[in-house]
Amino acid sequence: MQHRPIFQVIDGVLIGAEQIPSPNFNQRPDETEIQLVVIHNISLPPSQFGCGYIQQFFQNKLDWSMHPYFQTIEGMQVSAHILILRTGEVLQFVNLKDRAWHAGRSCYLGKKECNDYSIGIELEGSDDLAFEDVQYQKLAEVVAALQTTYPKIQQHLTGHSDIAAGRKTDPGPYFDWMKFRFLLKQLKNQSTVIPLND
Repeated sequence: MQHRPIFQVIDGVLIGAEQIPSPNFNQRPDETEIQLVVIHNISLPPSQFGCGYIQQFFQNKLDWSMHPYFQTIEGMQVSAHILILRTGEVLQFVNLKDRAWHAGRSCYLGKKECNDYSIGIELEGSDDLAFEDVQYQKLAEVVAALQTTYPKIQQHLTGHSDIAAGRKTDPGPYFDWMKFRFLLKQLKNQSTVIPLND
């Protein structure tokens, strides 16, 4: 018996995610193949959750006067392709075919400028708090869908800290890579996913 995938990628859109378009993107370089998933964490203000400020930040709608911390990031234009909230809600800000502005100066296996060829996934969280079980489950479901559409990322899952060492620390010491990889493997073993052309 075949199981319908929970998420599907159609024309760069993650079906099953809420769409909240961000203006912070541009085109990937010509002939670029998506080869990598980069996992981040984000919270605004730090270690505070559920306020909607991340969504506003990615849309350039954040009121910088709302919190002293916001003044330290004032004017920054940032986005990720996908954000997974602590409630398990999955939001998409940038079409997967486009280049989201999530990694900054970065290098993976000797290849620079990871934004060019990666998909950025933000988890609502911080370096000093555990993530929610539902976030791991949704992350596994999302990545399984991405791997179906973009086979090159089967073996290429990394953290922001790994591609921007010394500059970034996320997803941080509380992100359980073994748990995530176990859920992803379990999910792929349970489901037969029909590849979709992108």
